[in-house]
Amino acid sequence: MKFWDIPYERADLEAFRREMEALICRFENAESAEAAAEAYAAMDTLEANALRTPRTIAQIRRDINTADEFYDAENAFYNREIPALQPLLKRRTKALLESPFRKELEEKLGSVIFVNAEMSMKTFSPELVQDLQRENELTAQYSKLLASAQIEFEGKTYAISQMQPFKLDPDDKRRLAAWTAEGNWYNEHGEELDRIYDELVKLRDGMGRKLGYDGFTELGYYRMKRNCYTMDDVENFRIAVQDYVVPVAKKIYLRQAQRQGREFPLNFADKDLSFRSGNPRPVGTPEEVVATGTKFYSELSEETKAYWAHMTGHEMMDVESKPGKRGGAYCTGIPAYRSPFILASLNGTAHDVEVITHEAGHGFAVFLNRDRTPIETIWPSLEACEVHSMSMEFFAEPWAEDFFGADAKKFLYTHLTGALSFIPYGTMVDHFQHIMYEYPDFDPEERHQVWRELLGLYMPWAKPGDVPFYGDGKGWQRQQHIYMSPFYYIDYCLAQTVSLEFWRLIREDPKVAFQTYLRYTEQGGSKVFTDLLKTAGLSSPFEEETLKKICAEAMAFIDSYDLSGLE
Repeated sequence: MKFWDIPYERADLEAFRREMEALICRFENAESAEAAAEAYAAMDTLEANALRTPRTIAQIRRDINTADEFYDAENAFYNREIPALQPLLKRRTKALLESPFRKELEEKLGSVIFVNAEMSMKTFSPELVQDLQRENELTAQYSKLLASAQIEFEGKTYAISQMQPFKLDPDDKRRLAAWTAEGNWYNEHGEELDRIYDELVKLRDGMGRKLGYDGFTELGYYRMKRNCYTMDDVENFRIAVQDYVVPVAKKIYLRQAQRQGREFPLNFADKDLSFRSGNPRPVGTPEEVVATGTKFYSELSEETKAYWAHMTGHEMMDVESKPGKRGGAYCTGIPAYRSPFILASLNGTAHDVEVITHEAGHGFAVFLNRDRTPIETIWPSLEACEVHSMSMEFFAEPWAEDFFGADAKKFLYTHLTGALSFIPYGTMVDHFQHIMYEYPDFDPEERHQVWRELLGLYMPWAKPGDVPFYGDGKGWQRQQHIYMSPFYYIDYCLAQTVSLEFWRLIREDPKVAFQTYLRYTEQGGSKVFTDLLKTAGLSSPFEEETLKKICAEAMAFIDSYDLSGLE
């Protein structure tokens, strides 16, 4: 069934409550492990079909057009009512953990759902219901504010996603004007952005304290299912990024400045322009980029061929850039239809190809594991999910000429250098959030000052000043994860580290590399992140030698890369 043909009906929450309560009683009174497993499977199916599916459909349709009053109201309904279901859902979790058949259930269902269930019990108490509802309201306000952006530029009006091509224009004056126009929009809405974040930080801090934690950070880690590493591990990773990745990225940007005859450090309007003649651009329209994606997935493997045929045949993507559409890109799953769905805004930049590979990498993992039960084991924890997507980007490199034509040489260079330079930025986002929740009473200017200081530590190639908003140390406000998914962003950095190992493996033997990728991906969420890596024969990003080795190999490749003919 095609996405827009899927019927939508608001979830009947009263019926859901009655059925779930009956199933919980059935599970609690089961007289055998087999009966308990059957009851748990029924609960799993009920939540997926009666709750997750309608909520996901409403969210996608609202995100495609945030001005759609019907789906906006439906989304608000779920944001308000889902938190009120948490006591019931936590009762189910408690019953699972206390089952007299736990040992047998762990053997049948896998141990990871029990590990995650124990963490889940640490994230909720009934007194948090109103706080969770308010958190949903605030994140919806933020998302809608960004989606409503109307940026005046050269006599026309654009959404934020539609400004990106102008922000990469080779013409210096036009590019600076685009950055300035976008920065001015953010500054005009700065008080509202500050208000939303200030309330979110204080609200989350309060939730953590209600649960007995010293603020939000510990609660945030439990909510993110950090089930195989600690805050100390993340801090050590940040130190390794500063020691190994920042110096490499600084060399990359210094050479970029020298290549273009610019002063170093670069201002924000110049740092993302890798070549004086312009960054690599995909060949053709967004529709043609999707068509090239069909070629790539059809030739990569039989598994990816079947997956892409499903996505295109059932129209499980909406990738057109348009006003009112939610910013960013994501992949989600529609459980009752056993299908991934991809939302993005293609805009004529290299990002379009990254969407077709990155978000579709998530989708491939969902498709490959679509029959896995319990449903929660389809997806691993988020850093493990990001390995699927970031690594798929590198598997597309042999098809660079199909995607980029004459710009393929540029793309292969900027894709690797961009992956390396992203890690410091993403790590900075994580570091910023740890400080924000350590000091929840900071005022807006103190928050901006922290971002300015971290820019000097993680991005010494970016010059303050010159560009409004970005150069003023306020650029963190455009990073949606900071508002909507606290502590998520380090997941991208951990996954990028693993993806760079795949970059190396692909250069050695693409077929062997893809088999390794399949071994990793087909495990779904059946294991914790570090065990998924170990089973597939991959290195852990928490080992200092991993980043050190990757940086050395990548720098050797960059040093030898032939940039002749590129301006």
